[in-house]
Amino acid sequence: MFPSTSRDTGREPWADDPSAGPSGPARGYPPAPRTGPADEEGDRPERKGPRRLRKGGPGRRADDESDEAPEEEMPPVPVRRPLALTVAGFAALLGVGLVLGAQTSGPGHRLPFAAIIFGVQMLFVLAWTMAMRPPALLVVALVSAGTAVIADVAAVQSDIAGLAPLGYAAAAGLLLAVLGQLVRRVDRVRVTDSLGGTLLIVVGVVAFGTLVVLSRIPKGTQAITVCLTAAGVALLVARLTDAVAPWPRLAPEVPRGAAGVVAGAMLGTLTSAVLGSYLVGFTPTSAALVGVVSAATAVLADLAVGYAEAGRLMAGEPPTMWVARHMQGPLGGFALAAPAAYAMCVLFL
Repeated sequence: MFPSTSRDTGREPWADDPSAGPSGPARGYPPAPRTGPADEEGDRPERKGPRRLRKGGPGRRADDESDEAPEEEMPPVPVRRPLALTVAGFAALLGVGLVLGAQTSGPGHRLPFAAIIFGVQMLFVLAWTMAMRPPALLVVALVSAGTAVIADVAAVQSDIAGLAPLGYAAAAGLLLAVLGQLVRRVDRVRVTDSLGGTLLIVVGVVAFGTLVVLSRIPKGTQAITVCLTAAGVALLVARLTDAVAPWPRLAPEVPRGAAGVVAGAMLGTLTSAVLGSYLVGFTPTSAALVGVVSAATAVLADLAVGYAEAGRLMAGEPPTMWVARHMQGPLGGFALAAPAAYAMCVLFL
């Protein structure tokens, strides 16, 4: 039989005796706290998820993202109601002037309408050159004015009403404008970047000349009335809607709303359909088909001008003349609606 007690009972343990087994904590007691550099610096936080790999840098965990400061959002550009109303009034006056000017045109009496078109072309040259500021600005403005004169004279005096003389005038004007920018060394560096802007100015000036050509063909005057009325109503309604309810915002940097663009195109089309029921040679359907193209192109061109202006301001370019900057949109809308009206009249009427 084995004894109930161990042989070492009552024996005094000595501190210098070697331990019989491996060193470790006594059975029944918690381990002693660890000491070292980790305790002095503080406990490391527990990982809350797997480390993520990020492009161009070391991996990081999901909890590290909460420590980063959120990106600061730019506040949207405020919509100035008086300015929107002013631009709407200018678009309405411009449309009324072009439509009434077309009514003065007749066989052998194209010069009054050509004079009105020339005045609008000068406004276009002033607004777009001051807004875009191409190299050799004065040279581009003078060449564009000369191109307008040549295009109007060719539209009135040509034997056959067509766009070929206007195309030649546009090509010659663009070539002279680019050559004028290449003369000076300072402007020569920027000529490649400004080629698109110079092209827009020269082609926009010539585009108004298509209205004179359109007045010389059958149903041309009626087509001008329908198309320019639709474009004017579309621009007017779009700007008025922006003054009242610019929602939803298309971009924070552009003070325009989608409701104005859609409402303008729809009401412009409706107006053209109503006019088509009273004009000779048109039906509501054909007038609506012609008007929707003119109205849509006008409001989209006006909207594109707003995006271009916002891009220039974000790029750090100084703001241009106030009047020229806000005349640019309606003038660009009518400049694009004019060749659209000519194309719709030739192809569908």
